[in-house]
Amino acid sequence: MMLSDFGRIGFDPFLEMRRMQQEMNQRLGGLRTSAAQEFPPVNLWLGENSVALTAELPGIAPDDVDLTVRENTLTLKGDRKSQDETSVWHRRERPIGQFSRTIQLPFRVDPEQVEARFANGLLEVELHRPESDRPRKIQIKG
Repeated sequence: MMLSDFGRIGFDPFLEMRRMQQEMNQRLGGLRTSAAQEFPPVNLWLGENSVALTAELPGIAPDDVDLTVRENTLTLKGDRKSQDETSVWHRRERPIGQFSRTIQLPFRVDPEQVEARFANGLLEVELHRPESDRPRKIQIKG
């Protein structure tokens, strides 16, 4: 943008400000720190008739985790409690407090066929697709 642009007919300073903001967001978007990423980190695997999900939850008790599923959405909520309230921290990269992640699944799942296991800070969830939603091969008559 040049100073001569301000006198130009049809020049919209607000449009120019939005363009500059978008450009700055794009340039700074890759500078996220690991602490700013969503918690907990999850991995999702797609099977033919099921989805498997793992979530890393170090230092969190299974009773402090709430897992719900509705149609094709899984919600993981919890509370990461402080282990020591009296210490003066020199460095703290693992935040405390409540967290929530909502994950869109690739298909509807049967809430009656969800299996969840929690061991050593790793939550493993297997979600099965309802029989009625599974693709069926159609026999073509000749």
